[in-house]
Formats: sequence, C-alpha cells, structure tokens
Amino acid sequence: MAAPIFVALAEWGAGILPRLRLLAFRGLQFCLKIRRMSSTGIRIHDMPAEERPRERLVAQGADALKNAELIAILLRTGVQGASAVAVAERVLSQFGTLDALARAALPELQKIKGVGRDKAIALKSAFTLAQRLVKEVRPEMPVLDNPEAIADLLREEIRTLEVEHFQVILLNTRRRLIRIEKVTQGTLDTLLVHPREVFKAAISANAAALILVHNHPSGDPAPSDADIKVTRDLIRAGQLLRIDVLDHVILGRRTEDRPRDWSSLRELGYFFA
Repeated sequence: MAAPIFVALAEWGAGILPRLRLLAFRGLQFCLKIRRMSSTGIRIHDMPAEERPRERLVAQGADALKNAELIAILLRTGVQGASAVAVAERVLSQFGTLDALARAALPELQKIKGVGRDKAIALKSAFTLAQRLVKEVRPEMPVLDNPEAIADLLREEIRTLEVEHFQVILLNTRRRLIRIEKVTQGTLDTLLVHPREVFKAAISANAAALILVHNHPSGDPAPSDADIKVTRDLIRAGQLLRIDVLDHVILGRRTEDRPRDWSSLRELGYFFA
C-alpha cells in the first residue's frame, strides 16, 4: 500500500515544481518592476486616480498642486523610466527656482532629458502667458512717481532678459504713464544709448517727463560708471528740450543678502548734470 502512495506523491511533486518555479519567476519580475518604479518615479498612469496631477487639479484646484505637478501637466508625458512628474522635478532641480526656469532659453530646456523641443516650447509659452497676464491686470495709466512703482511695473517683463535692455517710460504732466518705449539692447554687460533715440520717442508722444530704465542680467542693480555717465548726458539733453528726466532705475534680482532688486540713481545721489 505504501508504494502507490509514494508514487502518487512523487508524481504530484513533479507536477507542482514547474508551477512553483513559474510563480517565483513572476514574483522576481514584479519585484524588479517595483524597484525600477521606486528609483525613477512611478508612471502617472500607474498612480491611483485621485493622486494623478490632472485629477487632483480638477478635484482640489491648482493651488493644491506642487510646482513639479503643475509642470508635469504641461509636459504631459515622461520618458522611459521616468514619469512626467519625475521629469518636472529634474527640470526644477536643474534651474533651482521658477524665476530661473522662466528665464531659460529653449536650447537650455531641450538639454534636459525628457524635455525635448515640443515640451520646451510648452514651458516657454506658459511662462510668457504668465508675464502677459501681469501686464493685462496692471492698473490703467498708473501714476509713476517713485522707483518702487517703476520696478513693480517692469519687473516681470525684465526678469527673463539675458542681455541689457534700455527702455524709456514716457509720462504726462500728472506723472501718469503714456507708454513704454524700448530704445536699445546691448550685450551681457554693455549698452549704448544715444540721446536722439531717447528723446525722439518722448517728443513723438508729447511727453512732459520720462524715466530711464534698464536691467542688469547679472542680477546686481548697482549702477556702473557708464550708467552714471549716460544718465548725466541724458539729463543735460532733457534740459535743452525741456523734458524732465525724473530718474534712472536699474533692475536686477533679489537675493538673501539683497532684498531690493532695483536701484535708483536719483536716490543714490547721482542725479545732477
């Protein structure tokens, strides 16, 4: 009686062994997949629906999402081994701040693995729309009688520029904005300004006064010797034409050691001919 039992057990064992091997192999595959997902970021498709960025935005509002999640929505897809959120986190890590990301050129964005041309264009478009929104909600014809108001007016537009741009704010007799005139642009740290170009726009707009504005791409708004010289030349030209040059504001960027991102040559005492 014992022999048939042992034979049956042997046959059962021979049949179950391949199944156990198959289960072990599948278990190993699953573990490897989980390991890859944890090291590179789980695919958005594999997330629970309530944790996906798009669904969270609909359910909780955009303010509930982290920066990386909002950028992931713009990117739409990730790459092999990295979700759109993981790519977005890579983008933020590369540039450090949203300000630096907004100023990034298309070639810089395209260098990041998982971004490419189309996604770089989507990011650039989103930041450009944000800058235009700031202009659109700006109060109509603001009074510009102090350098901080000038900085608030142009900060979003200028922060993304990579070379120096010289602009003139044209004002009426009540110090209200007529328009902003772009005069010239230079290199990273050099700018050539001719009085003719500055006052041609002022005369055309029948401006009573103007304010000079330019940016320092280095981020430091302190005036250079050349900035001071140009300012004094333009003050003298304005006196001849009876158009007041009220100030020259230089825009840079805030840092922990420099909470103010602008300087005023009038406040610094350089405003004399």
